Amino acid sequence: MRINDDLDRPVTVHSAELDWIASPAAGVERKMLYRVGGEIARATSLVRYAPGSAFPAHTHDGGEEILVLEGTFQDEHGDYPAGTYFRNPPGTAHSPASAEGCVIFVRLWQFRGSDTAQIVHRPGEGDPAPLRKGAAAARLLFADAAERVAIEGWLGDTAVAVENPQGLEILVISGNLQADGEPLFAGSWCRLPAGIDFAATTGPDGACLWLKHAPLQHPDVLAMPG
Repeated sequence: MRINDDLDRPVTVHSAELDWIASPAAGVERKMLYRVGGEIARATSLVRYAPGSAFPAHTHDGGEEILVLEGTFQDEHGDYPAGTYFRNPPGTAHSPASAEGCVIFVRLWQFRGSDTAQIVHRPGEGDPAPLRKGAAAARLLFADAAERVAIEGWLGDTAVAVENPQGLEILVISGNLQADGEPLFAGSWCRLPAGIDFAATTGPDGACLWLKHAPLQHPDVLAMPG
């Protein structure tokens, strides 16, 4: 399966327009934003857990990055409400579930072998980050020599520019904005190759966004089986 696999072209996906697709686990469904591969895939997705559903215990051979968007995500290590950010590096394992139901944003098989930091930032955690023009708040979730991940809150009715020297991925968490004349809402996902900056104007209520500055595929990304 190949979905939005041309990393040399900008892509915008409005997840609200996509259907939920059943996963192999009962009660767990997905909206696929980017995918290369079958059930083992280099992938970016939204995943919805129905109340009381669970996914079988598994090891993250290729690493897993998660942002909890709605409800409470759970595993044997604890409960993680909306706003929690994870980095589960290669070799980590857990048994994910949700008693009340949840929606999460997930990136799989996009880690480097050298990326071994296991991180859990609960809502509001993370280091303060410098504010770009038009931003009211910014929290740094992860940064190393190869990538930077943050959550930013942008003021209403404001023009905001994001430079993109290495590759940029954006998920709108809440609010709305216009980018190149296209409206973006909660759940809209954008991926821009290096050199294509992001320029937007927020709606009256502003917007909250997750941003990743990184190569769209690391040169040393872990190889998938087969």
